Amino acid sequence: MAAKRQRRSAEFKSKVAFAALKGDKTLAQLSGEFEVSAVQIGQWKKQLLQGGPEIFQRKGTPMDVETLMAPLYQEIGRLKMELDWLKKKSQALTLEGKRTSIDPEHPSISVRRQCDLLDLNRSSFYYASSSATETAENLEIMELIDGRYTCAPSYGSRRMTAWLRRQGQDVNRKRIGRLMRLMGLEGIGPKPGTSKPHPEHEIYPYLLRNAVIVRPNQVWSTDVTYLPMSGGFMYLAAVIDWHSRFVLSWELSNTLDAEFCVVALDRALRQGTPEIFNTDQSCQFTSKAFLSLLKEKEIRISMDGRGRALDNIFVERFWRTLKYEWLYLNDYERVRDLRCGLREYMDFYNGERLHSSLNYRTPREVHFADREGPMAV
Repeated sequence: MAAKRQRRSAEFKSKVAFAALKGDKTLAQLSGEFEVSAVQIGQWKKQLLQGGPEIFQRKGTPMDVETLMAPLYQEIGRLKMELDWLKKKSQALTLEGKRTSIDPEHPSISVRRQCDLLDLNRSSFYYASSSATETAENLEIMELIDGRYTCAPSYGSRRMTAWLRRQGQDVNRKRIGRLMRLMGLEGIGPKPGTSKPHPEHEIYPYLLRNAVIVRPNQVWSTDVTYLPMSGGFMYLAAVIDWHSRFVLSWELSNTLDAEFCVVALDRALRQGTPEIFNTDQSCQFTSKAFLSLLKEKEIRISMDGRGRALDNIFVERFWRTLKYEWLYLNDYERVRDLRCGLREYMDFYNGERLHSSLNYRTPREVHFADREGPMAV
């Protein structure tokens, strides 16, 4: 007999969607916290992003101040109670100490919330279920895929499956194909029908073939990469100047949507305006929200051919540098630690790391001072 489908209230869905939108936890962590599949959380977040503008367009009866503030006062009282509880448990710094600090019989604070306040995964408090074991296995495989793809971006699902089997992994191509799609990875190389654009996407030609880049702000480009963590994974978008290799902006997200790419682009455009902006043809960069920012600035739009990551070679090289010099040397469990580490590495990359291709200068020095020395593409 099939299990009865659980119905969730609108309040619960909005709570989960806002938690995903906040971006300080991976979908895997949110899934364990709210006991909802990661796919469902991603869909609720997307619905929230799409329906958000309607909230500010509706007209209703004005509320008096007391009625409007009542939920806020209630929330402040609840947070004060939780903080008082947390202070009493603040001495439990070890993992085992955190486990023993959880009070399943607490009358007002649920186990889920206690784990959140102590920054403890509930899977560390409860016994791991078979589904959690499967998720951990997939995360391990995804880390292997990411490392191999960073070295060999030509690997599609067939070759990646064969390589993983050589590493002793019992996997099939269907599973690896699904994980690579989740990671946003696709093997480089011509494929049947890849020259046909998606009928709903606005596609632009590639403008940079045989171009010579001679100055900063002549060409910018962007891309998204997968960042593995011990408790899940995040996606990173970055905007880079081709001439100086300077990273103008970056943004993290727990879902592969267009919103965080738009945020990164908007932040970069506050620093200047390129003549040409290059992207691939993924849905994040062909969305109306993303393209409208470029059109407003009258920036020429260039797009890679489908399956041709080498058309955006400087971003691809940056992903490899970032992962081998920083990400693979660390093991982040919390998104805020990942964000902090990423901020430190970006500062190092822009302001301290010497590039042989820049005559052993830093990207910041070249971006803000250099106006000479053409570079062939």
